[in-house]
Amino acid sequence: MILRRPVFWLILVFAALMAFVPLHANNVSMREDLILVAIAIILASNLNLMIGYTGYVNFGHIVFYGLGGYVGLYLATVRSWNLVLAALTAGLVVSLFALALGMGILRLRGAYFALATIGVLQAVQSFVANFDPWGRSTGMYVAFDAYERLGGARHALWTTYFLVIGVMALSMILSLGIKISKFGLGLFAIREDEDAALVLGVNTTVFKAIIYSVSAFLPAVAGALMFYKNGMIDPSIAFEFMLSLEGIVMLMLGGKGTVVGAALGGGLYEKLRSYLLTSPKFSNFQLVIAGGLLLLVVLFAPGGLIGWLYRLVPRARKVIE
Repeated sequence: MILRRPVFWLILVFAALMAFVPLHANNVSMREDLILVAIAIILASNLNLMIGYTGYVNFGHIVFYGLGGYVGLYLATVRSWNLVLAALTAGLVVSLFALALGMGILRLRGAYFALATIGVLQAVQSFVANFDPWGRSTGMYVAFDAYERLGGARHALWTTYFLVIGVMALSMILSLGIKISKFGLGLFAIREDEDAALVLGVNTTVFKAIIYSVSAFLPAVAGALMFYKNGMIDPSIAFEFMLSLEGIVMLMLGGKGTVVGAALGGGLYEKLRSYLLTSPKFSNFQLVIAGGLLLLVVLFAPGGLIGWLYRLVPRARKVIE
């Protein structure tokens, strides 16, 4: 049972601290830093469902985040929907899109699937850049009066922050719940040997399509919230290919296949990324350093930081999953 897992309560404590500390300190700068950390954790945790649990490398995972941003922003601004309802609807729409797409491309394996995900990302970006209701290549902007429904811009920023923290916690709890479920065992069987899993009765195509769809829901919800908060969206920022690559770096850094590892890698890499982007000396070498970091992890610590911790303290497996 999930409530008996120590990591479940660690997730709740972590999320509570993320929500409480910047509010108590009334620190806007801290809030803006932490919301980026939360987004990184959301992306890494849901990407982990495909790479860590199923063994399928998805280079186009950011497409769900971007599509969720577009659908949510359109509903919340053009259609004047409630923000939470718009974000949840965006998640549902994107999940259904991922399910239909997954039933097709997940018949591919290995490098063929990975290349197909890049193609999906480029195709969706091109479509959105030419879609009139969403502003084509110029994107969409949030009118200032849209924030009045949440009590003004200041309250809207704090509201979206708390909602994103909630999505972050749900992402980690979802990852844990799937990991300890029978469905999760089927995914692990696919990861270890898909042909053997098929022989043992696992409907691999359906399992993969379902987890592909599930991995799309919360990133889409987060995208809707984040772009609403930022006040604008366009194809170049919604479907940035480098963010997908950085998501893989986050996952490998923390430890793929683990709940805490995905969160740890996402948080640490986002802090490193923020430092590099604001550093006069290293801002131009951010991607070089990310690539070097990924190479070092793959060569010397393939289990990531959590794998290293497991080797150092074997009993940690009972607490940190």
